[in-house]
Amino acid sequence: MNNILITSAGQRVSLVRAFQKEIKKIDENGKVFTVDLNPVLAPACHVSDGYKQINRVTESNYIANLLEICKSWNIKIIIPTIDTELLILAKHKSFFLENGIIPIISSENFIEKCRDKRIINKFFKEKNIEIPKQFDKDNMSFPLFIKPYDGSLSKDIFLIKEPSELTDYHMQNPKLMFMEYIDQTIYDEYTVDTYYDKKGELKCVVPRKRIFVRAGEVNKGVTQKNEIENYVRQNIPQIDGAVGCLTMQFFFHPGNKRIIAIEINPRFGGGYPLSYLAGANYPGWILKEYLLGEHISYFDGWENNLLMLRYDDEVLIHNYEG
Repeated sequence: MNNILITSAGQRVSLVRAFQKEIKKIDENGKVFTVDLNPVLAPACHVSDGYKQINRVTESNYIANLLEICKSWNIKIIIPTIDTELLILAKHKSFFLENGIIPIISSENFIEKCRDKRIINKFFKEKNIEIPKQFDKDNMSFPLFIKPYDGSLSKDIFLIKEPSELTDYHMQNPKLMFMEYIDQTIYDEYTVDTYYDKKGELKCVVPRKRIFVRAGEVNKGVTQKNEIENYVRQNIPQIDGAVGCLTMQFFFHPGNKRIIAIEINPRFGGGYPLSYLAGANYPGWILKEYLLGEHISYFDGWENNLLMLRYDDEVLIHNYEG
C-alpha cells in the first residue's frame, strides 16, 4: 500500500484532496494522512484519511515521533508544508530513506540558501537574475524597504519613506537588510510554482499573479503565461539539490518587462492549488517519480488566465469537546 503523509496540514484542504485524487490513480488502496500540532482544529486533517497530533518541530524527539507515525501508517512519501520543518527534515532525509520513507525535500545546502535572503540573493546574481538594489546603511536612497535576512510571516518588515522614519532599531539590528522599494502600484507581484525533478531539472513553471492576499496567502489570483516563464526556464533550468515544488516570488513591470526576484520557498505554497487546477499536476508527478520511477517531461500545457477566487467554507466536527 502506498500512503502519503502531509505534515503541518493546517488549512491545506485542497492540497490533501489533490494527493487523494492522484494516489487513487496508481493505487486504489492508497491513502493520504496528515499530522498537525493541533489536528482537531486543522480542517485539512478532517478531510484526510486519518490524522495524528505531532510534537513541535523544535522538540528533540520530533524526528522519532514522525518516524513512529510514518511506520504506523505505512507511509511511503512525506510532504512538508511549512518553512520550519524543512531544514530538520533535510538533515534527516537519509534516516527516513533507510526506513523506506521518501521525504520530498530539497538538500540541506539549498534549503539553507533559501532561508537566508543574503545567500539566495547571491544565488540569483550568479544565475543572472535581477534582485532589488541593496543599500549600505551610510548610503541609502528613499523610499526603501527593510526586512530581516532570515525572516518569515512579514515580521520586522518596514517601508521607510524618508530618513526621519529610521530608528535606532533599524540602524542597530544586524539582521535587517536595506533595499530598493518595489512600488506595487507599478509592479505586479507573482508567485511562481516550479517543479524540479529528482535530478534538480526544471519541469514546469507556472506564474500566478497575486490579485489579493489575505493573511499572507493568495485569496485571489490568476495564472498568466508571460515573460516570467521563459525567464525562469532560461536562467535556472537546473538547481543542485532542488526537489519537487519550489515556490518563487517575483515582481514584474508590465510596461518595461523588468523582472525582480525576491525569494524561493522550497515547498508547496498556499496558493499552489490554482496551478494544480490549471493542469500543473505536481502531486501526480511526485507519485510517478518516486513511487513508479517514471521520468517527467517538461510541461507547459497548463491553462492560461485561469482565475481563482477563494472563499471560506466549513468543516463541521460533531460532538467536539475541546
